[in-house]
Amino acid sequence: MNLPKEKVILDCCCGCRMFWFNKKHPNVIYMDIRECDETTRDKRRIRVAPDVKGDFRNMPFPDNSFRMVVFDPPHLKHAGEKSWLARKYGKLDPENWQEDIVAGFCECFRVLIPGGFLVFKWNEQQIPIYSVIRLVSENTLFVPENPLFGQKKGKTHWLVFMKSLQPQTER
Repeated sequence: MNLPKEKVILDCCCGCRMFWFNKKHPNVIYMDIRECDETTRDKRRIRVAPDVKGDFRNMPFPDNSFRMVVFDPPHLKHAGEKSWLARKYGKLDPENWQEDIVAGFCECFRVLIPGGFLVFKWNEQQIPIYSVIRLVSENTLFVPENPLFGQKKGKTHWLVFMKSLQPQTER
């Protein structure tokens, strides 16, 4: 896939683009595995309209494509299929969520340029952040044990990682 030069940021699980101030930022490619536009019975609108329909576990982009990747994967493994939360945010596979998150981190770092930044958002309503960080740091070549910095508000964490400038070697 040839990317326009101005597209330097990837949001690989864009969902409804809720935290973006500019939901059509010209430097961002918005990707999600889902597409929907519906209004719930209580009049809440759920609109997922990605630029690219794709899976964060197997992204359709070449290596070293983006300066920044935003990774805000679904964080619920227990939610009803028709629940508002599952429809709005997506849902993890309760059986394979660990493998999916590891694969997502690997793909995020694969498409980042050396020295690029991964912004990771996680809500620990059902899975604690320390479990995710430990899982990823033990199972990938790319992710350092600790993020560079982050922010916590309530149960939501924002963490920033940097892709190494040096080529990765096997552990």
